[in-house]
Amino acid sequence: MEARLETADTTPTTLPVRYKTRSGILFHYIFKTLPQVKRLLKHWETQTNQCKEPELKKQALASLHTKDFHCHGGAVYAVNCGSMEYITLRLIVAYQTICDYLDNLCDRAGSTDGKAFEHLHQSLFDALTPDSSTNDYYLYYPYKDDGGYLMQLVNECRSCIQQLPSYAEVYPEVIKLARWYTDLQVKKHLHHEQREQVLQAWCEENLQAYPGVWWQEFAAASGSTLAIFALFTLAATKGGCARAKNQIMSAYFPWICGLHILLDYFIDQEEDRQGGDLNFTFYYQNESQMLERLSLFVKNSLLAAATTPLPVFDKTIVHGLLAMYLSDTKIDKHRLRQEANHLINQAGTGAKSVYRICHMVRKLYLR
Repeated sequence: MEARLETADTTPTTLPVRYKTRSGILFHYIFKTLPQVKRLLKHWETQTNQCKEPELKKQALASLHTKDFHCHGGAVYAVNCGSMEYITLRLIVAYQTICDYLDNLCDRAGSTDGKAFEHLHQSLFDALTPDSSTNDYYLYYPYKDDGGYLMQLVNECRSCIQQLPSYAEVYPEVIKLARWYTDLQVKKHLHHEQREQVLQAWCEENLQAYPGVWWQEFAAASGSTLAIFALFTLAATKGGCARAKNQIMSAYFPWICGLHILLDYFIDQEEDRQGGDLNFTFYYQNESQMLERLSLFVKNSLLAAATTPLPVFDKTIVHGLLAMYLSDTKIDKHRLRQEANHLINQAGTGAKSVYRICHMVRKLYLR
């Protein structure tokens, strides 16, 4: 069955917006937003010096050095936040840094304890819920003394969220997305003998609401933080409405979020194959089917972007995802250029323009 794009209630909701053109968005993002991200990441790198446990410091630094592009990419959602731009940017960087740090703790430190992973990820819910009590996140984890590094990230998120005027309106959706993200992270990092069965069963429980979406595609969409960041943008605007957040949820999940993570796995195929790591693109029958499904996500992501409160912005996001991932050096290294060109062509001339710009951005800001 071909996946269908939900079309009910798709009249775009008008919201205040700083930039109404792709060029305006990209200029501000490249020359004003990204330099601020570099400074914020440098701040968090300095904070890792507090970690007394060498393994925790190692993983904190590794997440900042090798996954910094997640923060660079997510930062674009602060561009249209007006006077709340810097608050939203601090929130995005802190929240994404928590996600990347926890991913390393689950993936790189030798543990496969689902209970420990679940408790570590309680930090995400505390970060998103300013009035909640905090927890001992390392309670079941073999390494514990980070000198307060994770708690500082949590408190940074809480402080920023308290300043967003419409956060209460998007909170239920943010927590729903964080729960899916956490469930995915816990399950995909279980021992390889059980993770696939547990993960597939969990995905299939949720597929009824997304006809035509395959289990590995739901899993991929769950691993993206982009929908949460899009909701942060809405929360930074006074007078956000129910229709606006519903439009964002329908557009981002599963389409834009799914495209995001499927592209990530697409460029990592060779490394994951050699390392025996889980990769959601491996569950397609062959390369042809994988490319067909990725093309479907490109098509539906662009259609979905046209239904959001900020359609030009969200279409730029889709083009940016294709540009960022398909300009990665892994594309040529692993002989994926033909497939990459096919996907770029599916998205039209706008994607090609952003693709060319992305090469410049990589030289300026990305390792």
